[in-house]
Amino acid sequence: MQTFLKGRRVGYWLSEKKMKKLNFQAFADLCRKRGIEVVQLDLSQPLEEQGPLDVIIHKLTDLILEADQNDSQAVLLVQRVQDYIDAHPETIVLDPLPAIRTLLDRCKSYQLIHRIESCMQDERICSPPFMVLNTDCSPDVLEQIKRQGLTFPFICKTRVAHGTNSHEMAIIFSEEDLKDVKPPCVIQSFINHNAVLYKVFVVGDSYTVVERPSLKNFPAGPADRKAIFFNSHNVSKPESSSDLTTRENLEGVSQPPSDDVIRELSRSLREALDVSLFGIDVIINNQTGQHAVIDVNAFPGYEGVPEFFNDLLNHITSVLQSHNPDFAPSSEQPKALPVNTTVPNAAPPAPGCCGMLGKEASGSPWIVEGDGGLKGQRQRLGCNSAMSPNFQQHCALSTIATKASSQ
Repeated sequence: MQTFLKGRRVGYWLSEKKMKKLNFQAFADLCRKRGIEVVQLDLSQPLEEQGPLDVIIHKLTDLILEADQNDSQAVLLVQRVQDYIDAHPETIVLDPLPAIRTLLDRCKSYQLIHRIESCMQDERICSPPFMVLNTDCSPDVLEQIKRQGLTFPFICKTRVAHGTNSHEMAIIFSEEDLKDVKPPCVIQSFINHNAVLYKVFVVGDSYTVVERPSLKNFPAGPADRKAIFFNSHNVSKPESSSDLTTRENLEGVSQPPSDDVIRELSRSLREALDVSLFGIDVIINNQTGQHAVIDVNAFPGYEGVPEFFNDLLNHITSVLQSHNPDFAPSSEQPKALPVNTTVPNAAPPAPGCCGMLGKEASGSPWIVEGDGGLKGQRQRLGCNSAMSPNFQQHCALSTIATKASSQ
């Protein structure tokens, strides 16, 4: 056993639904075998009485959204957590609350992605243009859509990136369809990607890429057809089966994402927000072969990531080690979990960024795992200190006015 882990205390707060979905008790048991005490936090009681805490793991997204709507009880609970964090800067938080607020707002997360891509200057990456609609369609709105570089068809999403409503989306084919859009919302140009979505599940400096079904190809440009309203859970879950995901009209480029592109995107997001548990939705443009980030999620479900608990424990071990330099790291790795305890099933882009693929994607050192997971080689996703100040503004608090349901 790594001696510096013995006696360490990890507090966690997850909804009952999230704990059951992840089978989180198995992770708590794994930690205890490593000498780490795991405590389920009771937010109705002062956290000082439940400490000391070396690490806090949480998914407070529901409470944060409710607090931002001035729900007095949610405000109290979230503030209780923040007060403990402020009083104990030595405590490692997975993940910081301001960063979670950024990821809960699709506009802010999309702005961040475009800034990251601008800094990376990698022609293999080009996420779609987007804009926020705060009012009903009008000639001024149509003109702004054109100025932002959006083209039909485009996807309409809620601005809030969490909760049941966040999965309700629409494909808009024409100006006529815009009258059915209910603001506030985010619109994003649709990119044909041969009905394949790559979900990147990040845990610290490790990530797993899982292939999922996605929306089929549609002809570019305006079309005389009705808007399509759908729930993304019915399209991109492992078991999804829908007419919207047919792969009968495949064309152009069909290839998996490049490992070094995914690694750099993950590293940059970690650096920008200081987050460790997040997901990135990536598609491959079937005309150019470019990678496009279409969503970023805080603490996703990690479905199809059988090594999630081991990756999480490795990450906790690593961050505790970095906070305790007097202890030499051990080569001992956590033992694999038994099979029955694994995880269950708006600035526009820079001119010219969406040109044809300028260089071939390098060979991808993927390791194929169960459930279609593609495991990237473990990499230390270091920080480029020169870039960090550019992103500090994105951690500001935001007010989001949509109620979320538990996840």
